[in-house]
Amino acid sequence: MKSLITSMLLAFTLALSTSAAAERNPGTLKVALLPDENVSLLIQRNKPLADYLEKSLGKRIELVVTTDYSSMIEAMRFGRIDIAYFGPVSYVLAKSRSEIEPFAGLVVNGRNSYRAVIIGNVAQGINDIDDIRGKDVAYGDQASTSSHLMPRAELQEQGLEAGKDYRAHYTGAHDAVVTAVNNGHAAAGGLGEHIWQYMLDSGRVDQSRVQVIGYTPYYPQYPWAMQSDLAPELREAIRTAFLNLDDAEILGNFKAEGFAEVTDEDYDVYRQMSRILGINLADI
Repeated sequence: MKSLITSMLLAFTLALSTSAAAERNPGTLKVALLPDENVSLLIQRNKPLADYLEKSLGKRIELVVTTDYSSMIEAMRFGRIDIAYFGPVSYVLAKSRSEIEPFAGLVVNGRNSYRAVIIGNVAQGINDIDDIRGKDVAYGDQASTSSHLMPRAELQEQGLEAGKDYRAHYTGAHDAVVTAVNNGHAAAGGLGEHIWQYMLDSGRVDQSRVQVIGYTPYYPQYPWAMQSDLAPELREAIRTAFLNLDDAEILGNFKAEGFAEVTDEDYDVYRQMSRILGINLADI
């Protein structure tokens, strides 16, 4: 009997600890930003978002920018960050390795989808997609959606296969793709239209040297995702804070009008796209 009581007490204690672990409510939330631009610029531009979340959630917010997409995915996997702004493919990868849930996606020009641009070096005579054949093409991170998967899929749709019809190179970030094409280190490149537009608006593109030669179709937007082990009331508060966000300065940093609710199923299109390209996402 004594042994039975001891076993029951142990089971009860374990159940309590498991329940507590499944409902974290930390005083500080670590919020990761997608490392697709200069780190200091990202932190500076998103300080208003951190202030808004601190006020809305009653939590201290720590902004985090990892070295690359892979380290961001791993940080989410091991619980070192609580909320993250993912590219669609990096979200799919993180979801396959972590207990996380997407909850909000950008709304831009009335739609919660986006596209990538394919740019070409003017001096090298890159005026259309077929001019890329036999040349060097710059992509961002291998786990990037709009700076790798989307433009690569578009080139393949138009008969240009990476490694066969052109040479693919990875610069690590969207803005580095523009720099590579601008400097002639690559004849062409692919990046998110939103980053391209931001660089145009900020005067960081010399349009006499770089031009848009193509666009991809529209695909589901970048998602925000959070750890599933956060307390239910905190998860709901986070979701509400983003979906109700109407601050012009914060939304301006994302070139967005607001956020719309998203689900994991919305990103199945990227899983299918990777299969068509013959890319094993687990290897990225």
